[in-house]
Amino acid sequence: MRVLIATGLFPPDIGGPATYSKFLFERLPAYGFEVEVLPFSKVRRLWPIVRHFVYFFLLLKYGRDVDVLYAQDTVSVGIPVMCANFFLKKKFLVRVPGDQVWEQGVRRFGITGSLEDFPQFSWKWHPYLWVMRSLQQIVVRRADALIVPSKYMERVVSKWPVAPKKIVHIYNGVEEFGDTGNKPVLRGLLRFQGKLLISIGRLVPWKGFSPLIRLMPKLKKEFPDVKLLIVGGGSLLPQLEKEATDLGVTDDIIFTGELDRDVLLRYIRVADVFILNSRYEGLSHQLLEVMAVGVPAIVSNVGGNPEVIDHERNGYLVEPDDESSILRFASDLLRDANLRGKVVASAKRKVKQFSHERMVMDTTRLLKKL
Repeated sequence: MRVLIATGLFPPDIGGPATYSKFLFERLPAYGFEVEVLPFSKVRRLWPIVRHFVYFFLLLKYGRDVDVLYAQDTVSVGIPVMCANFFLKKKFLVRVPGDQVWEQGVRRFGITGSLEDFPQFSWKWHPYLWVMRSLQQIVVRRADALIVPSKYMERVVSKWPVAPKKIVHIYNGVEEFGDTGNKPVLRGLLRFQGKLLISIGRLVPWKGFSPLIRLMPKLKKEFPDVKLLIVGGGSLLPQLEKEATDLGVTDDIIFTGELDRDVLLRYIRVADVFILNSRYEGLSHQLLEVMAVGVPAIVSNVGGNPEVIDHERNGYLVEPDDESSILRFASDLLRDANLRGKVVASAKRKVKQFSHERMVMDTTRLLKKL
């Protein structure tokens, strides 16, 4: 069976979709599949709209001789894949890691509610969101199956106008990391000293970096040498830098921008605590990697996070933007090395339930069923 994976991100791009697509590309052949990947990076340099038309024609070219088209989202690549499949007549599979319409609404059009409260349509929306939602719903209706990465996203997608039997829950997988390096040695090489917090993600509104910046003056009262490492790129960078300047913690917060995955793993390894203060997560692949590397996590009690974190056992769950709880748990972890060790040991046991092999085998069964 031949599969064409259409993805918005693929190495050297970073992020969960890139890691996911790369692993399928590498491992599906062991199960008898021929796999080709068509990354959106081939056309990203072109003008908006134009890039999608060019991507559509590339799909027609590369999709002629495959059996399954697998789109890694419902809009960016999902729409051109759906259009190409109108002519190709292949089996059509779509992964739904989140709701891109809600994301665009939050980033560009003033949407403030949660994904759970986001309606199918609203007369208050900008016309752009109407068009996106309409196209997204056509995509999911025409797909032969929809893969969701968490029970949370399964509940979200079940409210869409799609047959429930199409929705297939397959958890994200994470590889087993061997020796990611000696922490003191890596700290010396990277010139890190003192206590180190790390938070990773796109610099977008729902990722909740501002409350972490506001916590730094309070944390510094007990841990004068504490630093916050914010990894990722995005439109909010100037605003976040200004917030750090206004609070007088510019020297205590490091904005790295996007990092190659190997470098990112080293930064995670040297950190004392990982914080994910997001208002929305389908299932955070980054959280799984952090747990596998061996860093205790404080995460928001949203989306797929509580499916991974057992509160006060393998990590900590807090309400989004709950600065007092984040401060309390971060202080406890920074203060107590034994506590960090217990949390890390429990997290490493838990993350074994989210193996890459399990994800690939579940995906293989679905592809063969199709």
